[in-house]
Amino acid sequence: MEDTPQPVTPPKSDKSAPAAPRAYRAVFFDLDGTLLPMDIDAFLKAYFAGIVRYVAARGLDAQAFQAGLGRGTRAMMSHDIGEVNADAFWGEFFEHVDEQAADWHAVCDGYYATEFGDIGADVRPSEPMVRAVHALGEKGYPLLLTTMPLFPPRAVAWRLAWAGLSPDLFARVTAYDNSTAIKPQLAYYAENLAACGVAGSDVLMVGNNTVEDMAVTKLGADIFLVTDYLLDPVPGGFDLASVKHGTAEQFAAWVDELPVCANPVGGADEGVISAEAREAALEANAVDAADAEGPADPTPAPTASDAASPTPAPEGVSA
Repeated sequence: MEDTPQPVTPPKSDKSAPAAPRAYRAVFFDLDGTLLPMDIDAFLKAYFAGIVRYVAARGLDAQAFQAGLGRGTRAMMSHDIGEVNADAFWGEFFEHVDEQAADWHAVCDGYYATEFGDIGADVRPSEPMVRAVHALGEKGYPLLLTTMPLFPPRAVAWRLAWAGLSPDLFARVTAYDNSTAIKPQLAYYAENLAACGVAGSDVLMVGNNTVEDMAVTKLGADIFLVTDYLLDPVPGGFDLASVKHGTAEQFAAWVDELPVCANPVGGADEGVISAEAREAALEANAVDAADAEGPADPTPAPTASDAASPTPAPEGVSA
């Protein structure tokens, strides 16, 4: 589809190494393409086929379920900010299936608890990213997993496992049941700032998408773009030389040079963040109200044929 981010080749940079890093109080991590080196197209094909097959095997209407799944996902990506993503999903889902035909929550939970995990059985974790996450934790940096919150917690935990990581390493893990917005909406990032009571200027975001992950810089956060599976939907291409960037190996080496966290945040709320706290975070970080309402170009729900298929990019240069 036209709005799907596509991999790019990072431009060369003549810039020298950056000045001393900021004194971060927390680090936000993207998952897909950043911590998890996985072909997104292959993942989505296996996911949609697998869950529909699982439903059909239980004698349920797979066609209606597939319609509900797609429309429910679209609802999460376009609903009014303030409604929990899970509520938006199930509300739309039940417009397309017979609510009395099954305990649909239990059916989906059963799939995520069992067969979903098989999708990533052959995924090899990124050793440098695993090393970097553990190094940051050992240095006292609180970590938040700010992954696109369209999946239930069990599915996110599986994807972390494929990446060689545990949810226990993160003070907050975003999922469809504790988020009311999505990337690149600033409201999504404001929720996560509010969750740990931190200013955007005290946060490092680690991601691979020049739109979805870069959005948090509008709240004052710093960013490191990991270029192994870089996604750059910016018309004309984003100038990587303007931000910190590099391969997973370069990021891990950069983390090794970071000092111990001098003033870590004191934990994070793992649940739904109140509208009042979210709005306070937006205001405190000088966000224009228009920017916080949502993406300018809402993206339709992903399908297997629509998904981007990341390919490794050549080494980037830290900037």
